Amino acid sequence: MRAVITGASSGIGLELARELSRRGWELLLLARRVELIEKLPRSEAVACDVTDREAVRAAVRGPFDLAVANAGVSIPNHAATFSFADAEQVFRVNVLGMFALYDAVIPSMIERRSGRFAGIASLAGLRGLPAAAPYSASKAAMQAFLEASRVELAPYGVGVTIVNPGFVETAMTAKNRFRMPFLMDARRAARIIADGLERGKRVVEFPRGTSMMMRFLRHAPDALYDRVLRSQGRKR
Repeated sequence: MRAVITGASSGIGLELARELSRRGWELLLLARRVELIEKLPRSEAVACDVTDREAVRAAVRGPFDLAVANAGVSIPNHAATFSFADAEQVFRVNVLGMFALYDAVIPSMIERRSGRFAGIASLAGLRGLPAAAPYSASKAAMQAFLEASRVELAPYGVGVTIVNPGFVETAMTAKNRFRMPFLMDARRAARIIADGLERGKRVVEFPRGTSMMMRFLRHAPDALYDRVLRSQGRKR
């Protein structure tokens, strides 16, 4: 079994690589900083910028049973001081980076009528979060694309999994200056993701407490949502 993972030098990507390696997968690990990727059994690390479509196509060689679009960034961006450059960077990495991997692996999966594509989205994509509007929007875009692709690729035998983590202990969340509910260890998150992928789940969400909270907020009336999140929307 062969898998390719983007953004594999740290956080969820690195822990997922470790977990899949323990389970016997052969791995191609893509990251901008390959020197940060530890040597794992049956793995190859390739330096690659996921926003460069041609670089991704060149790096992803041969058929894969699993492709995981994990590379992602989060840059705080308040509406009152909106930064186009920061928002563009978030979308380039999170959304276009996923598209680049999808473009590179899906044709061979369709040809072989087997394989699974997964995107590491976020529970933040279920509702726009104050101070993280571009990030939430990018994750919502990933979810919508993957959901539609799941239906479209089913007749070809290709599976699609949406992964929606909550707060996970990574370098990205270490920058947060607020209490993160249900904060989860990255190794545990990787085990949950790997289990879901190997079982062919359509959606993998965790932790349960954050998932239930965000699902409730997703269907809450707008007036209630605005009132609950008002304090988070104040510029600090």
